[in-house]
Amino acid sequence: MTYQPPDQQGQPAPHGPSAPTVPALSLLGLAKRFGDKIAVDGITLDVPAGSFYGVVGPNGAGKTTTLSMATGLLRPDFGTALVHGVDVWQHPLEAKKLMGILPDGVRLFDRLSGEQLVTYAGLLRGMDRDTVTARVAELLAALDLGNDAGTLVVDYSAGMTKKIALASALIHAPRLLVLDEPFESVDPISAANIRDILDRYVASGGTVIVSSHVMDLVQRMCDHVAVVAGGRVLAAGTVEEVRAGASLEDRFVQLVGGRNHTEGLEWLRTF
Repeated sequence: MTYQPPDQQGQPAPHGPSAPTVPALSLLGLAKRFGDKIAVDGITLDVPAGSFYGVVGPNGAGKTTTLSMATGLLRPDFGTALVHGVDVWQHPLEAKKLMGILPDGVRLFDRLSGEQLVTYAGLLRGMDRDTVTARVAELLAALDLGNDAGTLVVDYSAGMTKKIALASALIHAPRLLVLDEPFESVDPISAANIRDILDRYVASGGTVIVSSHVMDLVQRMCDHVAVVAGGRVLAAGTVEEVRAGASLEDRFVQLVGGRNHTEGLEWLRTF
């Protein structure tokens, strides 16, 4: 029997040839304030199912806060987040079954070995042990962590920690992956392997949302992109639509502004 997630009223989502296409993630007026600072200012955004969606923005733009609210890690002050039609905050268990999450700066149970950590993630999802064991072995091999399966996560490098956290997000084959800076600290070979895994995942019908500061990577990897600054969406759509004939980096700078003219600093040229 195929699982049909409930809609925001808790009823099964419609299916069949006449069913409307439900976004993989739909954000409706999400807002969050920390003291006097408005971190996210009413973001509304639809992420199409089956897309590879990039979220880009300067430091402090509200990307991580938005993704945290969208995935049930941080309660919004206002607004709604729906994952394949399931309200993340009204039906958190149903919504989280559909998601794999790699938060930025996540704290792991680092006194477990890599193999134990990913196994724990699978069992926590209610998977049977035989399936978990098989998938853990495949994931560790694919992410080049097979030789370090028995090493405690506390002894992993920053890049290895990122990869084992990704394996934990993938173990239950979610319909939506939300990855905050997944390539940070990861070496080029591992990054290429991860991109291959994600490309195959999207080609099979999954949806990936990736937050990154690397514009060239987003332009090459993603088919959709949203530019976020000041807690608001400045532009969203396909990569071609957003970059409007320019490079994504140039378009990003044009939208966000704030580029400094490098006047002064003459002392750097006095050596």
